[in-house]
Amino acid sequence: MSANTTSTNPVVQAIVGGTAPPQARLMAAKGMLPLAAEDLLEVLVHLREDGDAEIARAADATLGEQQPDVLLGAVSSDNASPRVLSYLAARADCGREVLEAVAMNARTPDEAIVALASSSNEGAVLELLTVNQQRLIRAPAIIDAVLSNPARTREAERRAAETRREFFEKERGAKQVAGELRARGMAAAAEFVEAAESIGTASGLALEDAWLLAEHVEVSDEELDDSWLPLERYEELFAESEEQRAATLERIISEVSAEVGDAAPERISLIRRIMLMSVKDRIKLAMKGDREARSILVRDGNKVVSTAVVHNPRITDQEVEAIAAMRTISEDVLRQIGLNRAWARIYSVIHNLARNPRTPLATAMTILTRIQSRDLQALSQNRNVSDAVRRQAQRLMATRTGH
Repeated sequence: MSANTTSTNPVVQAIVGGTAPPQARLMAAKGMLPLAAEDLLEVLVHLREDGDAEIARAADATLGEQQPDVLLGAVSSDNASPRVLSYLAARADCGREVLEAVAMNARTPDEAIVALASSSNEGAVLELLTVNQQRLIRAPAIIDAVLSNPARTREAERRAAETRREFFEKERGAKQVAGELRARGMAAAAEFVEAAESIGTASGLALEDAWLLAEHVEVSDEELDDSWLPLERYEELFAESEEQRAATLERIISEVSAEVGDAAPERISLIRRIMLMSVKDRIKLAMKGDREARSILVRDGNKVVSTAVVHNPRITDQEVEAIAAMRTISEDVLRQIGLNRAWARIYSVIHNLARNPRTPLATAMTILTRIQSRDLQALSQNRNVSDAVRRQAQRLMATRTGH
């Protein structure tokens, strides 16, 4: 097969390969050879540039006589010739349906799509071009062509502009911010900004917000260990609606305000910015963030986010002690604290876990044997804990006292 043709027809290969005699080329140019529509179009497009002027004119004339349904069938094929697709992309008179098929065909060269985006006066065609985001990212000149075309529809403009902002302006802006952070010695913050998917997006955070968040990032990527997050829980990363996010935001603000009186406007602003981030970004911030970020994200309604906080390598024993006493915390967080051998040796931590009604029953029952008698006696009378925990505390006290 000739490297210049997609056809397996030996006649087509001979014409495109330059071995066919002039008479055969002329007959082909006039459409007089018994060729399938796809093969004929490939030959005609090739012969338009033949060195023999008569052949070139004949091929051009025959191409102009092809019916739209013939053109549509040829360019809709998975084996359509890229050269034919490029030719038709540059022809504004071949009809909207043909141009739409050219736009959707994966074999159409990117340069031809750029030309089509520049010249087409069909708004529907321009919209189709902007649906293929992968192609737009691969060939950003298409975005420029669509946005410069006065025939673009509002939808085509929106899609092209969003792709430019998300994959080019955001990336450039994030790199600039990250570069400045590195220059200031804030390498961990730079890593976070570069990897964050929420920064610079229309529904997320403006690039200016990256500077505020950067002040609350203190853990580098090399310090992280995300082996605690099993693959089967990845679906939870995305299990969040806008309503859930809004409810979590208001709850966190309410809890923080109740804890410290009235939360400072700066802290409320930080909470709002954090909750604009995607779940995946919040997980990363939970593991990389400072004490203030941790105190916010441990209250997150998504249990993967809140659990990530206790896997932050900078979290202190004092923070863990306070978290173990929180009555609004995820059970998963409390379970993780109970499983940590280092924290399980801190009496104030296990005492808080034992008294916390949110602590999973298995965790609470396991640590009761390590609770001091005075506190165990108080637990046996504590109506805030579950009946099972209270009864177990009573049994252990009876064993210790012999009554």
